[in-house]
Amino acid sequence: MGDLPIVRFEEKIVETVEQNPVVVVIGETGSGKSTQLPQILYRRGYAQSGIIAVTQPRRVAAVSVSRRVAQEQNVQIGEEVGYAIRFEDRTSEKTRIKYLTDGVLLRESLFNPELNQYSVIILDEAHERSLNTDILLGLMKRLIKWRHSNLKVLITSATLDGGKVSRFFSDCPVLTVPGELFPVEIVHISERPKNYVEASLKKAIDIHVREPEGDILIFLTGQDDIEKLVLKLEEKVQSLEEGSCMDALILPLHGSLPPEMQVRVFSPPPPNCRRFIVSTNIAETSLTVDGVVYVIDPGYVKQRQYNPATGMYSLEVVQISKVQAKQRAGRAGRTRPGKCYRLYPSMVYHDDFLDATVPEIQRSSLAGTVLYLKSLDLADMDILKFDFLDSPSIESLEDALKQLYLVDAIDENGSITSIGRKMAELPLEPSLSRTLLEANELDCLSQALTVVSMLSAETTLLPAPGKRSEKKRKHTPPDLPDGFGLGDHIQLLQIYEQWYQTDYSIDWCKENNLQVRGMVFVRSVRKQLSQIMQKNSKGSLDVQTSKKRRDGQQEYRNLRKALCIGYANQLAERMIRHNGYRPLGFKSELVQVHPSSVLKSDEDGMLPNYVVYHELIVTSRPFMRNVCAVDMRWAAPILAKLEKLNVFKLSGGTSEPDKQIQEVTSTMEKKGIAAIQSPEDRDSRIQAARERFLARKGQK
Repeated sequence: MGDLPIVRFEEKIVETVEQNPVVVVIGETGSGKSTQLPQILYRRGYAQSGIIAVTQPRRVAAVSVSRRVAQEQNVQIGEEVGYAIRFEDRTSEKTRIKYLTDGVLLRESLFNPELNQYSVIILDEAHERSLNTDILLGLMKRLIKWRHSNLKVLITSATLDGGKVSRFFSDCPVLTVPGELFPVEIVHISERPKNYVEASLKKAIDIHVREPEGDILIFLTGQDDIEKLVLKLEEKVQSLEEGSCMDALILPLHGSLPPEMQVRVFSPPPPNCRRFIVSTNIAETSLTVDGVVYVIDPGYVKQRQYNPATGMYSLEVVQISKVQAKQRAGRAGRTRPGKCYRLYPSMVYHDDFLDATVPEIQRSSLAGTVLYLKSLDLADMDILKFDFLDSPSIESLEDALKQLYLVDAIDENGSITSIGRKMAELPLEPSLSRTLLEANELDCLSQALTVVSMLSAETTLLPAPGKRSEKKRKHTPPDLPDGFGLGDHIQLLQIYEQWYQTDYSIDWCKENNLQVRGMVFVRSVRKQLSQIMQKNSKGSLDVQTSKKRRDGQQEYRNLRKALCIGYANQLAERMIRHNGYRPLGFKSELVQVHPSSVLKSDEDGMLPNYVVYHELIVTSRPFMRNVCAVDMRWAAPILAKLEKLNVFKLSGGTSEPDKQIQEVTSTMEKKGIAAIQSPEDRDSRIQAARERFLARKGQK
């Protein structure tokens, strides 16, 4: 963007914001909307009456963009410019421009529903359609009615359907950030390669040898593929004849990288050196990397999908959308004309790719979201009729209500309980927050804090087992504890306790092949959760190492009971004659305990009758991951609650069930969403669970 367009745009944006409570701003990634818009409003005095908040769907973007703006403002991060992400707050009383994840802003609204501390709220990167951003869009629509005179809302996006959002906000104005990208030549191949990692390698080396200077950005689906390609690129580059081409610097970029490694991509390369940046879709929209002239796009992304009927998650490699393909190509035209090499035919792009990415709200579990909405305690809050930009399926909302009812967060009439309010205050998913509250009652909160922190690491902490047949059960290395065979939650606790006894030795982590950065993060999370729980704690929250090593069953009994109550919506019963399990409350196929679990079988080779699991995943087949044995007596009340389930009362709606079915189904059909399941289907699922329970009880 030249100076003149920026000046004109600044006048235009200020004038439009002054006259309208909501403005949609469309601009290519890298056009400056994330960094410059807040500074424009800051210069024009909008920070005098409150803070300018800028939400980001990704933590890495909130951190990196805030650092960039702090640098441009010539201030220390945490002073006039700061950021807040889950488990880290770098703001102060001086902060006037605050970058934060959309989830953090949602949590802040629980304690201050009118968000009075903010004069401007900018929902950035709205085109990513993250779950939290979609909830915020609905809440901003409500909030702007309450604070029409003293709040400005800007929704910014690279490729969002501006007209659709404008209509959602009563036809608010849509502005386009000036600044043309340089032209990008699109090159398709004639047929899809069998291995996109190998194809990306071949194309990258070909560009390096044949094309003029300019960095190469390669999009891959995840950390594993990135690490493979980085190694292969290093080998190939080293094998090239010396002097035949310029030097090369190969950099990975993904969300699991430490911040100090992520920021390397923002430093220009040395003279006569080309950078190969191998990235997930984080470089598609969230981060702008200068110097990229060539893009290699295999056309895939890794997407997490949730099936509310079965309660299962799957992490699938799927085709990108046309919007994503355009975004990727655009990365090559930021500094000069570039090229995008698409490793798929143009026919695939035109015929197979969806026009836009499926919003996260339509492929995620909504339990945490619905708990949040219930906790707002608004008189007219009917969850099944909440005003979403794109509505989730009724089945997803039903599933969320059912989960919350089973963990005591809402009562049978759909009203939030005192337990639910306490759960909503914790920055955790409902099953983990409920576990902590119950552990406090059972005098094992210290243990539960450790387990919950380990499960919140968002990365694999334990050494990955070798690639063996899934038929052979894989167990923990001999140096690490085995949880007494009671389950993976107990093992995670014991591992942390051993680490504590070494005075948190990094060398101990390395010796046991534990993920060092992940373990350090766990320690930080545990400290912060302890501070949150301190005011209501009934005992010491310090790490208490186990003493009764011989009596593991008894020692961890209270913790396992707390886990059972916390994971009431994730309870499974073993089949009578084999080790397959059926998750209760779901119309699910049989699932297996994950091969990496430390759960042990009895002398007859049978696993425990009942277990709770952290998540259901589908890989080669359905598996329960992070499993813990629980008693049948603890499971019985959960089965009884399943029998009383009435999802229409749970939603908070006031209309009678039959009438509400018709109303909601009609609304969803108009929006092209599958109709709700009939009550008979739900009753048959509950009856099946009851029969399995009675059959088991008869055997005892």
